[in-house]
Amino acid sequence: MSILVCGGAGYIGSHTVKELIGNYEVVVLDNLSTGYPFLLEEGVTFVKGDLGDASVLDLVFTEHKIDAVFHFAANSLVGESVENPLMYYDNNVSSTVTLLKKMVEHGVGKFIFSSTAATYGIPDTDLITEETVTNPINPYGRSKLMVEQVLADVAHVHDFQYIVLRYFNAAGAHDSGQIGESHNPETHLIPIVLQHLLGKRDKISVFGTDYNTADGTCVRDYIHVTDLAIAHVLAYEGLVSGEVFNEVFNLGNGSGYSVKEIIEVCEKVSGRSATVEYVDRRHGDPAVLVASSGKINKSLGWKPRFQLEEIIKSAWRWHSK
Repeated sequence: MSILVCGGAGYIGSHTVKELIGNYEVVVLDNLSTGYPFLLEEGVTFVKGDLGDASVLDLVFTEHKIDAVFHFAANSLVGESVENPLMYYDNNVSSTVTLLKKMVEHGVGKFIFSSTAATYGIPDTDLITEETVTNPINPYGRSKLMVEQVLADVAHVHDFQYIVLRYFNAAGAHDSGQIGESHNPETHLIPIVLQHLLGKRDKISVFGTDYNTADGTCVRDYIHVTDLAIAHVLAYEGLVSGEVFNEVFNLGNGSGYSVKEIIEVCEKVSGRSATVEYVDRRHGDPAVLVASSGKINKSLGWKPRFQLEEIIKSAWRWHSK
């Protein structure tokens, strides 16, 4: 039996494939719109195609004995989702519905879904649990929450089980140095800082210094991409055992770091100094977003292995290459 990884040539998808290969047969479906062929692991069966293409899905499910689907194939830029909401609802929601239809048709009943902390919007608590009210404030977050709701409805009437993983801030690179974070354009803080320290950007812009935090800048929870990948494998094993299914789990470190702290650790790891400009807040940025991962620790035994400096060291090795 094989695992189908949709979006397996992307950042988190490729790291998850690396954890799967050797123990499972893996089929990757990716249209390479944001993924990169060089991130694909040897021994993986690769199919280039769109998630919403029913004929491609029929081909994959017919030619391969798929046991489960891991779904990473989504657009994920908040600003872009505001500017082009129809693209986000088309790819993130409509294409996923097509995938789910084909799974039901072909009798594939295990699904691991890549969701996001953006489903919570601007929460009224500093430590977010799965019971925190979901109230997304942009089309990206809403598109992910819509799929979560669709999954619950599908599981109610079909032989179908799922696990939703809500990521906080994914960061870092694989220990091997072979794969890491590569977005175009880059919107994530740690790679932006490291690119600047490598001379690829003139400066770093910090958006807002008047938040109700210790140093006035936003606080976020950073989680190593390999820790995220391992969580997906544990989720799959939970579905196979029949012990854990139709659940939502947060994935974070449980500790928050400010923008200024991230820059300081990047400077320490690289041995270089950053040029920083302080500008106005961005609309909709919460002051603090930190996850409680107690639920997944209790249910699946997952806990993060990498702390912030280790995360940034792995990213620095990758970006330095």
